[in-house]
Amino acid sequence: MSPDSPSQEEQDAMAAEWAAALAEASAAPAASTAVAEEVAPEQVSTPSFANFTPTTAGGPAGDINMILDIPVQLTVELGRTRIPIKNILQLAQGSVVELDALAGEPMDVLVNGYLIAQGEVVVVNDKFGIRLTDIVTPSERMRRLSKSA
Repeated sequence: MSPDSPSQEEQDAMAAEWAAALAEASAAPAASTAVAEEVAPEQVSTPSFANFTPTTAGGPAGDINMILDIPVQLTVELGRTRIPIKNILQLAQGSVVELDALAGEPMDVLVNGYLIAQGEVVVVNDKFGIRLTDIVTPSERMRRLSKSA
């Protein structure tokens, strides 16, 4: 484990904090008419590979250990737009840029530029997060990859 990665106690404390915030948010009335499925606080957990044990070192399951520590870029995309450079040069503090996404639409979650999930924005302790509402299946990811190739 690297010195910058949080300990198991810190991960557990962070998971408990998020669970409490999600429980508080689900108790409050919904702000929009499009409400995603509610997630019970006991279902919220921080992913952990601490108890991960491979089968055999030479088999296919053992090969996953080689990639577990590879960093990837996780991006949550709010929306996109195409505008001319002259409009970009006119942007100033307070300018509004219209995006193609509608308010209340799920946000795209991308790993290294590939869509893996969609979710809704949540705020906990003045920090933004995303609650995943839909995970793209591996077969769907492969279909999308073959389309783009």
